[in-house]
Amino acid sequence: MSVRLLKQPLALITVVAHKIYRPFSERRFRSMIQVEQLTLQAGSFRLENISFEIPRGQYAVLMGRTGCGKTTLLEGICGLKTVRAGTIKINGSDVTHAKPGMRDIGFVPQEAALFPNLNVRDQLGFALEIRKWSPSEINTRVTELAEVLGVGHLLDRYPQGLSGGEQQRISLGRALAFHPQVLCLDEPLSALDEQTRLEMYSVLRTVKDHFHTTTLHITHSVEEAVQLADLHFRLEGGTLEQQDVPSAKRSAD
Repeated sequence: MSVRLLKQPLALITVVAHKIYRPFSERRFRSMIQVEQLTLQAGSFRLENISFEIPRGQYAVLMGRTGCGKTTLLEGICGLKTVRAGTIKINGSDVTHAKPGMRDIGFVPQEAALFPNLNVRDQLGFALEIRKWSPSEINTRVTELAEVLGVGHLLDRYPQGLSGGEQQRISLGRALAFHPQVLCLDEPLSALDEQTRLEMYSVLRTVKDHFHTTTLHITHSVEEAVQLADLHFRLEGGTLEQQDVPSAKRSAD
């Protein structure tokens, strides 16, 4: 199976998918994600002394203004930004300086960044093939993902023939394929129309109920927090605070 990497997000996904590090996979810590006194720098921008925890199986939404450092923080957790100080733990394992593919994290970028020369079936099975799963195991997992995501009728289609919402479902499935302990979503719904966003809320809730994957979701949208969040964090002025999950009434105001 040939994969042509056209731009950075595809390369990052390839790195994350290539191998996985599970030295503590049999151990169960209450907090799946633990960030302690984290300092990150991207060019002249710097985040300092960021600390928070996300319990196992919870869906956390992180909000903040454009340029406040949300994506920088997410990329630091995924291993795509260098940590200057502090620690990142996944299921109790210190991954602060681990390579992206050794963190047991599935990553969904803002743009779906699908491989243009692979059909949907091969997109969903990509991470499994390079892990040398057997064809029958790959087929079983792809069938499960397609059913949960509602994309069974798209398995032989290519990205060029998919809508924005369909592409995001496939990107989500690709990130979940290898059973990651953590799922990181970088504004995955920002480019979708209102009706498609409503459909994706349902998809993401189904994914949470089915796979129980601990999730960190970056967004500007209060509505996404209302619809999806168990935990709500806000990053502002270099400070990250946990806040009450917004209510539906507040979202409508």
